[in-house]
Amino acid sequence: MTTIEIFEPALCCSTGVCGAEVDQVLVDFAADVEWAKRNGAPIERRNLAQEPLAFAENATVRAFLERSGQEALPLVLVGDEVALAGRYPSRSELARWAGLVVEAGEEPEEDCGSGHCCCC
Repeated sequence: MTTIEIFEPALCCSTGVCGAEVDQVLVDFAADVEWAKRNGAPIERRNLAQEPLAFAENATVRAFLERSGQEALPLVLVGDEVALAGRYPSRSELARWAGLVVEAGEEPEEDCGSGHCCCC
């Protein structure tokens, strides 16, 4: 199965789901990633603040950042190819890239509401 790598802007923690003002997009995306991983999808999230070498060592990512800048993140690679840039993928996109089946009407899990990294 092809690995899906998400190269994200600098976040406060590995998921960005922490602190007092949590971005709902990150909450939904963290839930979708966990769902996909539980169903066997090989997904790696790379946070610019925590893994800058992963960005520098990947020629595709480095060229993207030189051309578009950090503001254009997140960048999603499926295998070594750019699949998406500028927004987080949906659950159905993750499922399609990983070869998973999404049941009709399946929704992302709810946030635990603690305001902490509950999805890490």
